Formats: sequence, structure tokens, C-alpha cells
Amino acid sequence: MSETETRDFIRQIIHDDLESGKHQQIVTRFPPEPNGYLHIGHVMSICLNFGVAVETGGRTYLRFDDTNPGKESEEFVAAIERDVRWLGFDWADRLTHASDYFERLYEAAVALVEMGSAYVDSLSAEEIREYRGTLTEPGKNSPHRDRSVEENLKLLAAMRNGEFADGEHLLRARIDMSSPNMNLRDPALYRIRHVTHQHTGDSWCIYPMYDFAHTLSDAFEEITHSLCTLEFEDHRPLYDWFLDRLQPAHRPRQIEFSRLNLAYAITSKRKLNALVEEGIVEGWNDPRMPTIAGMRRRGYPSAALREFVERGGVTKKDKLIEMGVLENCVRENLADDSERRMGVLRPLKVVLTNYPEGKIEMMEAMNHPGRPELGTREMPFSRELWIEQDDFMEDAPRKFFRLKPGGEVRLRFGYIIRCDEVTKNEAGEVVELRCSYDPDTRSGTGTSDRKVKGTIHWVSCAHAMDASVRLYDRLFTEPNPNSADDFHAVLNSGSLQTVDAKLEPALAKLDSGVAVQFERLGYFCTDSEEHADDAPVFNRIVTLRDSWAKLEKQAMQQQG
Repeated sequence: MSETETRDFIRQIIHDDLESGKHQQIVTRFPPEPNGYLHIGHVMSICLNFGVAVETGGRTYLRFDDTNPGKESEEFVAAIERDVRWLGFDWADRLTHASDYFERLYEAAVALVEMGSAYVDSLSAEEIREYRGTLTEPGKNSPHRDRSVEENLKLLAAMRNGEFADGEHLLRARIDMSSPNMNLRDPALYRIRHVTHQHTGDSWCIYPMYDFAHTLSDAFEEITHSLCTLEFEDHRPLYDWFLDRLQPAHRPRQIEFSRLNLAYAITSKRKLNALVEEGIVEGWNDPRMPTIAGMRRRGYPSAALREFVERGGVTKKDKLIEMGVLENCVRENLADDSERRMGVLRPLKVVLTNYPEGKIEMMEAMNHPGRPELGTREMPFSRELWIEQDDFMEDAPRKFFRLKPGGEVRLRFGYIIRCDEVTKNEAGEVVELRCSYDPDTRSGTGTSDRKVKGTIHWVSCAHAMDASVRLYDRLFTEPNPNSADDFHAVLNSGSLQTVDAKLEPALAKLDSGVAVQFERLGYFCTDSEEHADDAPVFNRIVTLRDSWAKLEKQAMQQQG
């Protein structure tokens, strides 16, 4: 396959622009609004904007489009910077804000008024909606549309000086109230908001609208390619209208690409904020959230997210990508470097009746079966052990190769044991297994060549570390929760289970954020947040296998 065939359509446009000499250097921007945390959909935009600049020797701005002070905060600003850095990208000295250009934007608004292309409207918000028309009916002109330039300039200056209340006036572009494109029906340019701005304080009481500020900020920063998601395609005529009227020294080009939508997740900031505000999740960085902060806390590697968006591709067609694709990227990224450890999530006690009381052996365990250079560790072995409840079945089917009455299994890195007796409580629940071990079958050093089909993991009772382990699952039960009338109705009540686990003692030395594989169970890491409980908290990053794959495929086919 040729290099041309491997380029997505945006990279091909950029390649052609460089080849033709239209641009000497590519300049892009990632322009988040600081009104929430970044999510998986933003990863595509971050990787694309920073990626094409890196690939071509260009540069990228991180620009905060901070034009709506009522919903913005320093917390969101700091979170966005942290997320972009964690993904592996650096903006150097190119951190900017739309608010850095407020004076220039105001001057541009004055210029539009002076050329008769903007006017101050005094209709109420309800009247403006009524005058705007519908998709099938044209709008009608405001009675204030034909104010004189002098009156408009006077009113605009008074708006800036704080002489009017919120909503009393609005600066609008004079375009075409009968346009089939609703974005061209005299869109708002400035509105009055007596709100303190997180970056400029109380310097301003009027704020530019997103489309106006975004277009001119691109021009001021000499952006060559303004890369936007498809919902901005209908905004492009307005983007070009501003450029045509104001004729800035540099003219950027807007290009749209499809959003990256992840199955079993929502990326609407309004809905994500509702999850936080209603206490459905514990915060924006809850590991079930599709936010970058949540995925980082859960233990997803940044390389896995970059790989995920690369597999998704840059296209013009909207797509809903299976959650399993993301989880496979995580598994593949963790498999080679994550050391192995043992943990028992739902403990069942095993007593080895013929093992000497008080005796302790140190079993040599490999840190990684495929990488001997990672060495070994010692695991204490004693008379009393913890195993998984699921590794024992009293009435086992014929092909159940784990522990059952009279059955044998090998303990990983240990001995072969046989279940001789089952102890139950008054409720009839199995609470203890009394087993015997074969001393000639110690792994690696035993004299017996006897083999059994099953191997299970274990932890010594006397040496186990108590831990709280959080088992995370999909937050929703439907592949496309956005299609539900109420997303609350498709919340997964089992998206978080917390268990009191028993872990091998070596895990006490695990650094925060370092992933390990609990053998046979999945990948885990310590939770990065501080907790008051004495027991450490571990998060399950991802299971070893995609147990949802079949169900997810069927659901996606039904919806597609």
C-alpha cells in the first residue's frame, strides 16, 4: 500500500497544501471550552491536531475558548492541561485563551457595526426564538435591525460599559433571516453577562459568542487548518462569512471530521455533569466515566487511548465504536510490561490438613511468563490458604477442572492438592475446604511426574494483604445510551462492585498507577485518590477477556 493510500483525507489535504506551497508550516489548535473535563471524544481531536503538526514539523496551540464565564472554572482549566500532557502532547509556549483577544474581538465587532453588518437588538430571548423561524419556515427581521450605525455604536459602547442588565440587548450579525441555514439567521455576536470571568476577572461584562470568537482567534493565531467535528459543518458558512467581511491578514480553513463515539458511553458534557451532580458517579474522574481523568485513574495507559483513536480512523462518517475495541487496546498495551501477581477477590479458606503447622515455605514465582528478564519473587506458602470461591464447585460438571470433592488441582507455583472435606455454615454455604497436599509435587522441584488438568491461584492466609478492590463495568446497559429517552433508564446498576480481597504481600510495594496482572483475573492498579480506609484500594483496569463481546456485537447489529 502506498503512502498516499494510508493517509486519511485531512492528512492528504495538508500534504497537498505543503506540496503546492500554499503553506510553509502547518499550524493547528486544540480549542476546548473549560466547562467540564475532557472525554474520549476529545482524544481524537487532541491526537489529530497535535499529531499532524508533529508529523509535518508544524505547531499547535492549546487555546481555551473561554467565552461563557458562567460555566467555566479554574478546575476545568487545570484538568484539561493535565489531560493533554498525560496523552503525550506539549504546546510549549502556545497556551492561549479566547479571552486574550477580547479587545481585538470587540474591535472586530465595532468594525462589523460600522460596515452595516451587525446591529444591537433589543428583543427578549423568547422573542428572538419566535422571530428566528423554523427549519421549514423562514425567520423575520427584528424591528431593531435597521437601527443606524451611530445608534448601534452608541448602544454597543453602553453595553460594554455595563449600563444595561443581562439580556437587555444583544449584538447580532446582519446576514439573512430567510436563510435555510439557521446559523446564518442573524446570529448573536455579543451578549451581556455580569459574571466574573475565571481569566479576566471583572474587566468585561459582555462576552463574544463561540462562533465569532473561535473564527477570529483562528485568524489571529494564523491557524492554517481549523479541524472541527461534523456538527460544525453547518457553521462553516458563518465561519467564512466572518472572514469575508473582516478580511483578517490570515485566513484559516475549517475542515470537519466525524466524532468518535464510544459504545456504552455518553460524551455530552451536560449529561456527564448530571452524572456528577446527581451523585451517580463520585466525580468527573470516576473510573467509570469516559473522561480522560477517569480512564487515567482507572489505569488505562495513554498509549492505549492513542492507539484506539488511530484504529478508529479519521473519516467523514459518524461511527459508534465498540467498547471492546478500546479494552483490547488496553489489554494489548498492558500485556508485555505488566508483572504478574496473585490476588483472591472472593476468598474461600483452604486448610491443608497434612501440612505441618507453623511451617512456611517460600515459593519462587515468575514475574512475567514471557519475559524472564523481569525476574522472580518469593511467595510465602503455609498450611492455610485463600482461593477463589469460583474455583470450587460441590456439584461440578464433568469438564470442571478446578477443585471439587475428591478432585485435585495444582496450586500455581506450589503443590497438587486434593479436596477431602467440605465445611458449611448454618445457611448451607461453603466456608472452608479441608484438603491434603502431595509433598512430592512442588512446582519446579517435585519428584513426582503426576499431572492434573487444573491450576488455580492462591494466597497464604497468614501473609495476605487485605485490600478493597473495585470491579468496574460499563456504566450503561445499552450500546447507544444517547438514543434513550432518559439515559437514567439504561444505567447499569452493576457498574461498580467492591470486594474485600486477599492479595499476595508483594503488592504492598506497588507504586501508585503501576499496572499488574492478577493471574487469571485481569489487570489492576492502586487507586490514585487518597482514601481514609486503612486497606489500600485497587481498581480493575480491564478483564483478561472481553466477556461482553458477543452481547455487544448483537446489540450493535440490532441498532445498526
